[in-house]
Amino acid sequence: MNESTLFLITFILYIISTFFYFSFLFSKKENLAKTGYLFAFAGLIVHTIALLWRTVESGHAPFTNMYESLSFLAWSSILAYVVIEMKFKIRKAGPYFMLIVIGLMALASSPLMPKEATPLVPALQSYWLWLHVSVTLIGEAFFAFAFITSILYLVADAKEKKGTKPGLSAEKLDSVSYRCIAIGFPLFTLGGIVFGMIWAYKAWGSWWSWDPKETWSLITWFVFALYLHTRIVMGWKGRRSAYIAIIGFLAALFTYFGVNYLLTGLHSYA
Repeated sequence: MNESTLFLITFILYIISTFFYFSFLFSKKENLAKTGYLFAFAGLIVHTIALLWRTVESGHAPFTNMYESLSFLAWSSILAYVVIEMKFKIRKAGPYFMLIVIGLMALASSPLMPKEATPLVPALQSYWLWLHVSVTLIGEAFFAFAFITSILYLVADAKEKKGTKPGLSAEKLDSVSYRCIAIGFPLFTLGGIVFGMIWAYKAWGSWWSWDPKETWSLITWFVFALYLHTRIVMGWKGRRSAYIAIIGFLAALFTYFGVNYLLTGLHSYA
C-alpha cells in the first residue's frame, strides 16, 4: 500500500459516488443519493489518508506541484460538499458537483502530471506554504459549489417562469450559492491575499510584485467582493448574482489553470 494506491482507491470511490448520484437524479430514489453521499464520504476519508501519506513521504505540504495541488483541490471540494450537504440537504446538486471532482482527479492521474515528490526550493520551505495554499484552495472549493448552484438556479428560475416546478427551488439554490460564497470569500481573502502577501514579504522582501497569479487572484477577489457588495448593500439577488458568481468561478479557474500554463511567473508549477 502506498499513496498512489490510496489515490486510485479514492478515485474509484468518487466514481462510484457519482454513479449513484446520477442514478438518483434519474430515478428520484433518495436511497441512491444517500449511498452516493456515503461513497463520497468514504472517498474523503481514504483521500485524507493519501494526503497524509504523501506529506510524510515527501516531508512537505501535499500541494507543491500540479498533481498534488489537483488532488488537494479535489479533497477540498469533497470536504466542502460534505459540509454543505449536511447543512442544506441539496442532493440534486451532488451529481454535477461530483463531475468537477472527477475532472480534477482525472487530471491529477493523467500521465502529463509529474507525480514524483521533489525537494522544495528555499522559498517554499515555509509554514506559510501550508497556510497560503490550503486555505486558498478550500475557499475555491466553496466557490466551485456556488458555481454549480448558480447554474442550477438559472435553470430552475427559467422553469419556474414557465410554470414548471423544478427539483430544487430557485430560491433555495440562490440562498445556498450566497452562503457558499459567504464562506469561500473570507477563506480566499485570508489564504490567497493576506497570507500570500505575508509570505511574499518574508520570502522576497516585497508584499506585492504583480506576478500574474497575484494579479488574477486580485481580479477573482474583486468579482466575489462585487457579488457580496451588490447583494448585501444593493439588495441584488437571483439572476444578476448568479451571473457574477459564475464569472467569479471562471476567473478563479483561470487563476488556477490558465496562469500556470499560459503565463510565466513565480507561482507556476513545475
